[in-house]
Amino acid sequence: MADVIEKTRLKFERIKPKVGARILNSKDEILSGELSDEIRDLLEEVGVLVFPQIDFTDDEQVKFTNSVGGNAREVRGQEVFPISLDRSVNQEAVEYLKGSLFWHVDGTMNAVPIRGSVLSSKVLPTWGGNTEFANCYTAYEDLPQETKDKIDDLRVVHSMWNSQLYHCPEPTLAQLEDWMSKGEGGKGERELPLVYKHSSGRKSLILGNTAERVVGMSSQESAKLLHGLREHATSEPYHYAHEWTLGDAVMWDNTGTLHRAMPYDPDCGRLLHRTIIKGESWG
Repeated sequence: MADVIEKTRLKFERIKPKVGARILNSKDEILSGELSDEIRDLLEEVGVLVFPQIDFTDDEQVKFTNSVGGNAREVRGQEVFPISLDRSVNQEAVEYLKGSLFWHVDGTMNAVPIRGSVLSSKVLPTWGGNTEFANCYTAYEDLPQETKDKIDDLRVVHSMWNSQLYHCPEPTLAQLEDWMSKGEGGKGERELPLVYKHSSGRKSLILGNTAERVVGMSSQESAKLLHGLREHATSEPYHYAHEWTLGDAVMWDNTGTLHRAMPYDPDCGRLLHRTIIKGESWG
């Protein structure tokens, strides 16, 4: 087991040198709010925090999320969003959630980014269903300076319809038009920086399956750049796969971390509850 680190009152162990930490404090200590600043700082440092079998109730998860930055409203305005392919749980979102099986950043269609998210495990899958993460802070920092100079000011068009093509490559025209209508203002796409500049001064890559094209590049050059950066960012040093145990909670920095669900039986009832933390600006 890795060495336990105590940072003031926050107790944790690093999962890998470039991504992830496991929080070892009790639920009462975490919900007290006294560790919130340290948790936020550590989240940006490592990208992903695991709270093993903490067994948050929905009210406790909302309280914790509020304590580390504020709980933005989820889809349809609720505080807690159920992540499941079970149509009896999530009829309206099942098709959309199939895109979560591919590397992505949540909320790229939003005017204001999602700063971070918290997932709690409620029902385990019968097989598969791990959630993978990739730290795009450290992945950016390890790029050659020549590459950083090339990409630092590039802009990328993100669209929901591009993400849906990953799991449904031959949609009907009606499906495509529906996807293209999604997003704030019904525009279906948003231009974002390729390199996100955080208020702390750190930088991270914004990639994933919504990334459609780099502004000002040919389609071939754009594809090669985006796929190459994703391949780098999701490689072993920056990658962590979480195998869920019932009651686990995982928190990640959504503007500095890619994530995806691994395949699982869509009829198994796998259920996670998500809350999200308010962001600031895409820049």
